[in-house]
Amino acid sequence: MARHLPIPILDDAPLAPGLYVVATPIGNLRDITLRALDVLNQADLILAEDTRVSGKLLAAFGIKGRMERHDEHAAERVRPKVLAALAAGQRVAIVSDAGTPLISDPGYRLVREAAEAGHKVFPIPGASALLAGLSAAGLPTDRFLFVGFPPPKSAARRTFLAEFAGVRATLVFFEGGSRLADSLADMAAVLGDREAVVCRELTKLYETFYRGPLATLAADPRLDAPKGEIVILVAPGRETEATAADADAALTDALSRLKPADAAAEVAKALGLPRRDLYRRAMELKQDGEPRR
Repeated sequence: MARHLPIPILDDAPLAPGLYVVATPIGNLRDITLRALDVLNQADLILAEDTRVSGKLLAAFGIKGRMERHDEHAAERVRPKVLAALAAGQRVAIVSDAGTPLISDPGYRLVREAAEAGHKVFPIPGASALLAGLSAAGLPTDRFLFVGFPPPKSAARRTFLAEFAGVRATLVFFEGGSRLADSLADMAAVLGDREAVVCRELTKLYETFYRGPLATLAADPRLDAPKGEIVILVAPGRETEATAADADAALTDALSRLKPADAAAEVAKALGLPRRDLYRRAMELKQDGEPRR
């Protein structure tokens, strides 16, 4: 029998009317936040991607809330009812099967229409497979792009991946275990053999991280259709070295605004080239550009 975990009472104040976007655990139930428990315990209606999955979560914490299915098939039908409930001053919570709602899950249209109708929308942050994977991957985090699920077929997947080949950021994908090896192989072919990390079963008992070049990971037998939820993180591609033509073009533009020394400093920072060499070239370009007397 499942053991109910007691709900700490943090605030006796009633929950304000509005739509609450509530993050739920991606595996470990103890990752639920106290604020999420407060909201779910007081909500008049809980919209769940799968009521059976969310029902187990609520039962674990002794919460008896009214639930309604809200997935990609039911969303259009349910949305008018939800907007009417919000107009009547009710408190509505939306949850996904795991993690933060709306991240590769339905719900953004409801949030948009609720906001347009003047209803309050409250984010209740918490667990996210995207951020959990990014925080433990050891890849650059100053810039990242969440790409979501790639297409299931190889040709469409390669076309899809080509859109992101030039993005100067860590790329984050979700993928199913049955397509993992094929996706990794296509990523290596399209993005180059970049460093990558495959995260499996984040926060769960068998949480595992696989690190290495994309081609190596694609050939790893452990990643041939593994079970569980998968997050793939791919490092940014290496910058190509600027050519002499690139430097001349940048210097010509900079010289139209700046003195040679300042132009050289600006271009050196932008292209990663030696400032001394750029200053010498800037003087040559300036001399060549001056009218003959």
